[in-house]
Amino acid sequence: MVTLEPITVGGHVLVGVEVKLPKTTLLTISTSRGYIMCGALDVGLLNEKLSDRGIIAARAVGVRTLSQLLEAPLESVTIEAENLGILPGMPGSEALLRML
Repeated sequence: MVTLEPITVGGHVLVGVEVKLPKTTLLTISTSRGYIMCGALDVGLLNEKLSDRGIIAARAVGVRTLSQLLEAPLESVTIEAENLGILPGMPGSEALLRML
């Protein structure tokens, strides 16, 4: 099952997506420029094989809900996200504000 949910961060309405799969749930919250995602995101792939795309993204691990994704400290970020001042350890909600 796929669920789309409006997520408000700093007065901005963003898109939250939850995809329920067998034995796991994929979570992502996106802006028009980038996104944060659960541990399924392969930051290394984005930085290495897809570097020409300049993807702004960050990953939080151990999250099970969109609310947790907003609050969790980021475990890793893409190079393009770092260029915006998004750093590991930063809460997901703060990273999203920098992606606006």
